[in-house]
Amino acid sequence: MYATERHEQILNEARTAGRVEVSTIAHTLGVTTETVRRDLRVLEQRGAVRRVHGGAIPIERFTPESAVDVRAGRLTSQKRAIAARALDEIPTGGTIVLDAGTTTQALVELLPREIELSVVTNSVSAAAALATFPHVDLFVVGGRVRRLTGATVGRWTTDALANVSADVAFVGTNGFSLRHGMSTPDQAEATSKQAIIDCARHVVVLADSSKYDADQFHSFAPLSRVDVLISDRGLAATEIADAGPEVVLA
Repeated sequence: MYATERHEQILNEARTAGRVEVSTIAHTLGVTTETVRRDLRVLEQRGAVRRVHGGAIPIERFTPESAVDVRAGRLTSQKRAIAARALDEIPTGGTIVLDAGTTTQALVELLPREIELSVVTNSVSAAAALATFPHVDLFVVGGRVRRLTGATVGRWTTDALANVSADVAFVGTNGFSLRHGMSTPDQAEATSKQAIIDCARHVVVLADSSKYDADQFHSFAPLSRVDVLISDRGLAATEIADAGPEVVLA
């Protein structure tokens, strides 16, 4: 296989999966890991990818934020596995705060219809789904709705959350890293996420491995503030766990 063919296949995989791992792509292409690293350096110089620990992510990750319906179609099997594991973190008869996002929405879709739970959420889509659950005591946080994500944001949102005391917060993130913590492109949404984290005694972050090292503009919490990070098996977990959170790979 010529170098140009490898580059095209690597870039296609990065765009499809949101991330490529050096070891995985080397096995797929039948080349050495050093060859893949050289290819990634070339692609980075061309502005096609950004190299991160263990692999690379497509440069498109740093273009304007995708709409929620677009993101919902990406990495669906990983998100569903993460959400299934997150069910174990729900307190029986307790109170949770649910952030907006495609992986947190996957959690809503897996909730048993007969579950007894109090839910506070700033997600329009989560609220619409949970309103039909017979034993869920639902509290919807008001504010300005961001159409890209379906999340309420702004002063109304943060003021309401300041009066909430919850058992567990389930939080989504656009990126997470050792250096930048958890991050998102929008400042108002970052502030809402901070408020969600602050009102819960236990913080669970749901994030697939493509989000690792994909730093966004606004950091909203360090990894040390997270109690449990649930991701997929593409994540190199050791160094994340050293930063504080329990890391669970679904």
